[in-house]
Amino acid sequence: MTLGPELACAIALARQAGAEVARLQRGALGVELKPGDEPVTVADRRASELIVDGLAASFPADPVISEESPPAPGALGAPRLWLVDPIDGTKDFIRGEDGYAVMIGLIEHGRPCLGVVFQPATDRLFWATPAGAFAEYQGRTTPLAVSTVASAADARLVASRSHRSPELDRVKAALGIGDELNVGSVGVKLCMIAAGARDLYVNPAARTKAWDTCAPEAILARAGGQLTDLFGGPIDYTRELAHRRGLVASNGHVHAEVIAKLAPVFARTP
Repeated sequence: MTLGPELACAIALARQAGAEVARLQRGALGVELKPGDEPVTVADRRASELIVDGLAASFPADPVISEESPPAPGALGAPRLWLVDPIDGTKDFIRGEDGYAVMIGLIEHGRPCLGVVFQPATDRLFWATPAGAFAEYQGRTTPLAVSTVASAADARLVASRSHRSPELDRVKAALGIGDELNVGSVGVKLCMIAAGARDLYVNPAARTKAWDTCAPEAILARAGGQLTDLFGGPIDYTRELAHRRGLVASNGHVHAEVIAKLAPVFARTP
């Protein structure tokens, strides 16, 4: 299963949408607030339209769910499903910073099998299929591989810039971590772990959705890393869009230790 046509289409659409949002970032953004006080801009909606229309034209049998459009009935649980986050890290985008990304992921039989994460501001592209995970930057393509850090206390944490909560200090204390870097996009955070630049991401909150993790989970997994909920369970892409049990992403080597040490810190949810 090479997914060559799917990958080529997703990369082309991510780059097209990325160029459009970068252009729109220099103009009036028309910022509005969605439920939950999450911002959305004209660029989010424009990128969503470009990607959803492009996927529908190329793969008409596949349902597409975007953060900026209501899902079609029955889309969740389909044998193949595209999940799109047109701008992951919208608050960074609004501030004119570079910590945002365009993300396109493909689910097959409930699991992410293809992911594209594109950072327009830096022209950095990450992608993965079952054949492997790669990054393209300044004309050079390199395979991705997680770090070999094996102790939670030695892990380099990457955390949210806009949604950092006091609970993260409890996480750091429980794990003995002192190294923290803050980045906007969830996808960029997971790709940094996939590239070996960071080792761990912990998000105790229930704010993330399936489109936040689908594409980067495909990349992280193929690079040797792991993504679960806060209690070590797999991410379920078949029943609901919301991740209600938090997230832990790691290089895989520290994952079991992190889950075990966080168990007394957070109450298990149903």
